[in-house]
Order: sequence, then C-alpha cells, then structure tokens
Amino acid sequence: MATHKSAKKRIRSDNTKRLHNRYYSKTARKAVKSLRNTSNKDEAREKLPKVVSLIDRIAKKNIIHKNKASNLKSKLTRHVNSL
Repeated sequence: MATHKSAKKRIRSDNTKRLHNRYYSKTARKAVKSLRNTSNKDEAREKLPKVVSLIDRIAKKNIIHKNKASNLKSKLTRHVNSL
C-alpha cells in the first residue's frame, strides 16, 4: 500500500485516467464494429468521417498508437470503397 501522499494521489489520478481511456476505447471499438457490419454503401459513407474523426481524437490523446489509428482508418476506407 502506498504511504506517501503523492503516491496516493497518483493512484487516484491513474484510476480516473484508466476509466476515461477505457470509455473512449470502447466507444471507438463499437463505432468501428458498427461500420464494418454496415452493408449499405450510402450509410457507410455517412458513418466513415465520424468514425475516422473519433479514431484521430483517441490517437491524439495517446489512447491508441498513431500507427494503429492509421491502419484502422485505411482498412475502414477500403471496406467502404469495396461496398
């Protein structure tokens, strides 16, 4: 157990950040999954910019790596174009 005041504060702040990151990661995964499951081309073209924007935002906050974000965007774009 932490004994220093700063260590206790670090534990509290890490827990808050962890919950925040989990929320955004889960939201992004759901958005990507819903876009991948879309078979209607018009609907997919509407969703793509929103999902790409979400991926960019979480990559900017270092929740996911920038290369992972690029790979996701590339695969999603290819998926939408192939519909």
